[in-house]
Amino acid sequence: MLDADRPGDVVEVVESIGRLKIDPTAVIAPCEHTMLWSRIGWQYEPAHLKKAVESDRLVFEFNGTFVAGTLMPYLRTVLREKGLLYPGYRAWFDANQKFSKDVLARLRSDGPLPASQIDDTHQVAANSDSGWSGPNQVPRMLEALELQGLVAVSARQGRTRVWDLAERVHPPDMPEYTREEAELALESSRLRALGIARYNTASSRIKNVGEPVTVEGSTWKWRVDPEALAALDLDPGGRAAILNPYDGMLFDRARILELFDFDYKLEQFTPKAKRVYGYFTHPILVGDRFVGLLDAALDKKKENLVVTAVHEAAPFDDDDTEMVRAEIHELAEWLGVGLLGLD
Repeated sequence: MLDADRPGDVVEVVESIGRLKIDPTAVIAPCEHTMLWSRIGWQYEPAHLKKAVESDRLVFEFNGTFVAGTLMPYLRTVLREKGLLYPGYRAWFDANQKFSKDVLARLRSDGPLPASQIDDTHQVAANSDSGWSGPNQVPRMLEALELQGLVAVSARQGRTRVWDLAERVHPPDMPEYTREEAELALESSRLRALGIARYNTASSRIKNVGEPVTVEGSTWKWRVDPEALAALDLDPGGRAAILNPYDGMLFDRARILELFDFDYKLEQFTPKAKRVYGYFTHPILVGDRFVGLLDAALDKKKENLVVTAVHEAAPFDDDDTEMVRAEIHELAEWLGVGLLGLD
């Protein structure tokens, strides 16, 4: 997905990497769109993702991500068998049984609906000390029902989620699987997205799939995706890629450090005076090397991409410089804005 042979469309990307994180932070562009641009290139448009999700139903929104349609039967099985509510969340849900039935009944009669059009009839309020949930309990209940496979996001109106019963959003003829089959398929998808992953860690959750391999210089246990291993001789070569900080490739920081000797720290929540590289720096990949960080942002009028710095992990050679500069220019062109600050 990040080699010289770019994928052709949204569905191909999501099928390959399994999930796209959804995040509203748009210093340059929202995560889901930057992830797709970094793989597809200039021809990607946000409307392509909207079509895949809302019209073609080949990609689905779930729990803050866009999920490949082929994974939904497996995910449905896991949700139906055990759900994904942690104990505290489960206790709140169990104390609001009437509320949950009210929400389902409203969607069944009048859906699809945004949360703002559903009455809050909760019996027990959730603890909002964390600051992540407000007094309105409807969004929390919808998310609890989503984590049990009962409701789903049908569409978005801007950043607002529109909800409906899962049975009306997901294909009606999805195949059935056992829980064991489903969990194995989801695990395989996680490994396929990474190519190579640490064995049996909390971040990788890779234990039953892949081929065991050793990595030169590493004492850790690794598993590699068989398809990635078979495709090594078919590698079309590398290119420059600018990755959103929330890109799934970067999730396991220890993996990135061990494999690529790249110590990436997102400074979004670091006090400004203590930042070293910038608020929301985008890692830069050239071939199979992380070569630096792009500190850039759209200006307030969203007319220009302003480059504050290109931090080099090691001094760029001429090829690195040429490829990175070209990719930054491509990014500005894709955004449809001018480019400032790149000498």
